[in-house]
Amino acid sequence: MYTLIERAEAEIIVKKSRFIAIAIPASSLEEVKKAVESVRMEHPEANHVVHAAVVGKAGTLYSSSDDKEPKNTAGRPALEVLKGRHITNIAVCIVRYFGGTLLGTGGLVKAYGDSCKAVLDKVKTEELVEKTDMELLMDYSYLTQAKRIFQEMEALVVEEEYGTAVKLKIRLIKDKEEEMRHKLMDLGQGRITIR
Repeated sequence: MYTLIERAEAEIIVKKSRFIAIAIPASSLEEVKKAVESVRMEHPEANHVVHAAVVGKAGTLYSSSDDKEPKNTAGRPALEVLKGRHITNIAVCIVRYFGGTLLGTGGLVKAYGDSCKAVLDKVKTEELVEKTDMELLMDYSYLTQAKRIFQEMEALVVEEEYGTAVKLKIRLIKDKEEEMRHKLMDLGQGRITIR
């Protein structure tokens, strides 16, 4: 199972109707709702803002909406495309600006499915792995070497606070937590506080 790293966008035109597909990271159904509201605010003139979403560690929570398109012609086809990609914690919003030509139910199903495919072909994903945070307190003299260890262990610094000592919050793959503790203990000879 994979998860979305960052927002992505793709656009297709079908018989003068514009379909703008936007993939947004969303790790809960509440975040999906916020993503849809955010896209509506970005595109206030749009005729429809359809969505499809897959969330949860196992990718088993689904959400979709046809947003006033005929039933099962918009959100459902997009959701089926999304489910086939094994990506979770993702909301795909498809904005439609009507071009004046009716597409019919088959045309709508194809257009929304193709829009979802177009954006999914552009997304950046990473394998879904459990991550954990560690809080560190250290003397400035350890900072450069500690950052080398973070890089080597693929840990991300999410917060930095500089005062009389350096306070850091790092995020790393949970399976690497014990190894990180050992490396930092070796580096600081017990003078790096780990929480």
